[in-house]
Amino acid sequence: MSSRALAVVRAEWALPAILEAASAKARKRTFEFFGASIRNENTRRAYMKAVGVFFEFMADNDVLALDDIEPLHVAAYLEAMQDEGRSVATQKQHMAAIRMLLDYLVTGGVLAHNPALSVRAPRQSVTKGKTPTLSAEEAGELLRSIETDTLVGLRDRALLGVMVFTFARVSAALGVDVGEVYRQKKRLWLRLHEKGGKVHDMPCHHTLEGYLEDYMDAAGLNDAPASTRLFQSFKRRPYGRGEPELSGRRLTRVEAWQMVQRRAEAAGLETHICNHTFRGTGITTYLENGGTLENAKVMAAHASVRTTQLYDRRRDDVTLDEVVKINIKG
Repeated sequence: MSSRALAVVRAEWALPAILEAASAKARKRTFEFFGASIRNENTRRAYMKAVGVFFEFMADNDVLALDDIEPLHVAAYLEAMQDEGRSVATQKQHMAAIRMLLDYLVTGGVLAHNPALSVRAPRQSVTKGKTPTLSAEEAGELLRSIETDTLVGLRDRALLGVMVFTFARVSAALGVDVGEVYRQKKRLWLRLHEKGGKVHDMPCHHTLEGYLEDYMDAAGLNDAPASTRLFQSFKRRPYGRGEPELSGRRLTRVEAWQMVQRRAEAAGLETHICNHTFRGTGITTYLENGGTLENAKVMAAHASVRTTQLYDRRRDDVTLDEVVKINIKG
């Protein structure tokens, strides 16, 4: 287990009472599960939250020891989530977290069996994702609306460009270091670290290449050490004076989301967008212009074409075109 992962688990997750009362081996095994077996930080945090809620439910129902948890208790928790109106996706995520942790305790000799194995979350049939996307025209308006006479504007435009033109998740875009922007075959490339430890190299669209060159030139990053963060926050300026300076600290996903909201409002966009919007926008625009789902899967570093299809919003335009034919004047 990395020291960073262990620090995150200990700092952000209070061990539930049922685990505090368990053996030292159970506690150690639990920390190992979150710190060593789950490499993605977002997944780790989501699973810690899910497991914490599950054990709170157990305590509220007088199940106070790990060995006392039975399939009936797990099923009751699932039913409680359904009664609360939790989405099928949330139910499945919680069940996955619970099942994986208890499995880890079984293989570690803490539990004799996994009481969650026989309990199944409801099946989910999803053919289209819920993330809002922009049309090519709206995305272009947003990018063109960003000022290019400030370092802040050049950074923001480059970051949005990376997500649109490489289909990168925001965490992968923010994770790029200066040394992972490189030239090959007369084209600028990016090395992206996606979910599941995938290292994914993508050539830059000529527009994105211009965005990155403008930003890196203005920020003085071309000669920076390879480990320098590409997308950084800015130092606080006393009383707002002076030109903004990069802090050396990597921009966080929350800060990126705040930037996206500011830029969308300034551009007058009516669509409520988020960090993930640009991934869906890029994929849909690519497919609208003759790209294939199979190639989009590779470019987005998806494990399955079915996942890529969730980002394909071409059918939305068909639906809108058909709706206007309901010619009723109210």
